[in-house]
Amino acid sequence: MTNQFTEIERKFLLESFPDDLPLIKEFQVFQAYLSINPEVRIRRNVEDGQDAAYFLAIKSGGKLVRQEVELHISKEHFYALAEMITQPFIIKDFRRYQLPGGLELECSYVDKGRGTEFMYAEVEFPSVQAAEDFVPLPNFTADVTNDSSYKMKNFWKRTRG
Repeated sequence: MTNQFTEIERKFLLESFPDDLPLIKEFQVFQAYLSINPEVRIRRNVEDGQDAAYFLAIKSGGKLVRQEVELHISKEHFYALAEMITQPFIIKDFRRYQLPGGLELECSYVDKGRGTEFMYAEVEFPSVQAAEDFVPLPNFTADVTNDSSYKMKNFWKRTRG
């Protein structure tokens, strides 16, 4: 059953940010996990060197389809939760692009400059059928939607343990 909290998303690896799509927005993301199971994370978005938004997200298990509750939280709540984190935050250079047909492509360069760096892209869909029908872009190197090692919570566990 899908509802407003259902996320239908495919994930792909890539080697560079696209240069042939309209850029909607770019910023940095600082992300950390309060819990892996269940998945509970906090995130701070930074635009032009300034904090722009704060989020708390709780996600169910799953691959292509899962439940996600994401809440905007205050700066005070974010920093109170951040004090509970003992490991370095994951830092992502994040860009959002417009895809033909109204979908958006979200690209992240994770841990840039560290031995753990990698790049990935995600596309959210309105239905499972739309997700299955999506033709990956030429610069996608692999579809890792069903590879749980590429879930960010598992990356966190593996690299921040």
